[in-house]
Amino acid sequence: MQSRQPVVLTLAAALMLAGATMAAAQSAPKSDKSAKDTKSSPKDSAKSSAKSAPAPAKPAAAGSAEPNLIGQFGTWGAYTASPNGKKVCFALAKPASSKTNPPNKPRDPSFAFVSTRPAEKVVNEVSIMIGYQLKPGSEGSVEIGSSRYAMYAQGDGLWIKNAAEEDAMIAALRKGSDAVVKGTSAKGTDTIDTFPLKGLSQALDRLAQECKR
Repeated sequence: MQSRQPVVLTLAAALMLAGATMAAAQSAPKSDKSAKDTKSSPKDSAKSSAKSAPAPAKPAAAGSAEPNLIGQFGTWGAYTASPNGKKVCFALAKPASSKTNPPNKPRDPSFAFVSTRPAEKVVNEVSIMIGYQLKPGSEGSVEIGSSRYAMYAQGDGLWIKNAAEEDAMIAALRKGSDAVVKGTSAKGTDTIDTFPLKGLSQALDRLAQECKR
């Protein structure tokens, strides 16, 4: 199975910056009483300035890996970036809830994102950054309603094990209400993250306009 680690290293940097942007947007004062406070990690705090507007960020400079938020759809942000001059589009979200077994084990923030990289002819690649090093050779999963997709572990990320199922997975993500992600850390901690899917379909449609093949 081909290593995706170089891709992860490129997108992970953009992902952390996007996490800071999203945290700032979600922590802005809102009249909507349903809005929830978002806790920032030390990395996010160091990168986050006093900006707290939920509006899209200023366009990133050409060739910059810094993400540009082009739209927020429910819990999913739609971003573009151009690391090494190659355009990347991705939808990103944080889990609504996380559980570990044993309980309350510390870890870095986790993210789910769906990325499109025209230069590599990659469209809607699903990956999950778990927030810790995964157990080598272990298998995670993503459950969407009654559908379950096996995920293979590499570093701190999960990718679909059977690439032929990725289109079906995207269709399920578009229609589903929640995605439940399960993984096991290198130290044997089991994790369950639940990602709301509201807004993902709209985010992917918006990104399809930005990252046409």
